[in-house]
Amino acid sequence: MITIISPAKSLDFESALPEIETTTPEFSEQSAQIMTKLKKLSKKKVSELMKLSKDLTELNVHRYQMWDPSFDDDHSRPALMTFSGEVFRGIDAQSLNTEQLNFSQKHLRILSGLHGLLRPLDKIRPYRLEMGTSLPIGRKKNLYQYWGDQITNALNTALEAADSSTLVNLASSEYFRAVNFDKVNGNVITPVFKDFKNGEYKVVMTWAKQARGKMTGFILRNGITNPEELKSFTEYEYNEALSSDSEWVFVR
Repeated sequence: MITIISPAKSLDFESALPEIETTTPEFSEQSAQIMTKLKKLSKKKVSELMKLSKDLTELNVHRYQMWDPSFDDDHSRPALMTFSGEVFRGIDAQSLNTEQLNFSQKHLRILSGLHGLLRPLDKIRPYRLEMGTSLPIGRKKNLYQYWGDQITNALNTALEAADSSTLVNLASSEYFRAVNFDKVNGNVITPVFKDFKNGEYKVVMTWAKQARGKMTGFILRNGITNPEELKSFTEYEYNEALSSDSEWVFVR
């Protein structure tokens, strides 16, 4: 079973890291090509393209100029311990032991606008680039076109390595659009988290992000490889009546 999640805009380059062997992103050449394009953009263009404030524009233009594909220890960290948004707070990677981190390296993937697909222990430098950004690269008009089937092919390779035929999609809609589910060599299950509000079950975005992170942490801590075990997730309750083969609904 392979689980996919989205990255986060906020980054943590301060907290302590465990002593564990790190890896280099698979698509380093592609990332360097994208970054070459980003380095040429003016501050005004970056601000308009990503809808950033003046301060965030300054920060990210500086990041682009300083970015280097070497991923040395002084300027890069493992992706799972670097992204720090709601999903990653739900995962709480700092509390994972070595065995759980090694399991994550084999069974978890993080989608990325810059890196395509990351393993948890792949080292990254500070960056911001959402998958939905309309950034033309060569003849490709946006990142979805640029990455094409590369991400899907890499996921199929991960599924084969894990001897699995199930992809669990815990990514946001912006990011899972980068995966061609018709070409995934196996079943795709998308857990959906709904809260009872105003007389009906509905997706509340902030809570859904937290739930996606907590389910990911649940998978990693328990070494789950059988998707049926997801139904024992306790933060929300699996609802068979609202679910389908490909969309599993959990309610609270």
